[in-house]
Amino acid sequence: MKLYVMRHGPAEDVSATGRDADRALTSSGRDRVRNVAKALEDAGESPRLIFTSPLARALQTAEIVAAVTNADVLTRAELGTSAAPLPLLRQALSERKKRVMIVGHEPDLSALVAHLVGRGPEQGMLKALVVGVALHFEDEAAGSLFARLRFVLDPKTLELAPDART
Repeated sequence: MKLYVMRHGPAEDVSATGRDADRALTSSGRDRVRNVAKALEDAGESPRLIFTSPLARALQTAEIVAAVTNADVLTRAELGTSAAPLPLLRQALSERKKRVMIVGHEPDLSALVAHLVGRGPEQGMLKALVVGVALHFEDEAAGSLFARLRFVLDPKTLELAPDART
């Protein structure tokens, strides 16, 4: 499976309701996410299925990526804050999904990437950053995973490159 781990785009500091879950992407955040999605599309790295946190900023990020890449979006409660996405990834692998994106939050995404490939991105999970990971079962019966870092897409430069420490 090609896995794309993406942090939500830049969001407002405080929502109109005052609830963290309602913080929306800023105008420049929407533009940044759209540019990242186009860079993925141009590089032939489009997700086909996006699992997203239900928090507004992540859901909006996923919807923008889906609009650019023609991916399906599924909102998953377990991707909110304090996320535990490994069971979801194992399920997607079992179902033979090929190009899956997870959109969520920090510090959960850094922890996920570090768990999968042994370390997080050198610059950290910037807002709208995408980490590309090759993921497959090492032993499907045991559910053990093998992952390899493929690339990091920096949202500021839109460069799709191996992590500097690779």
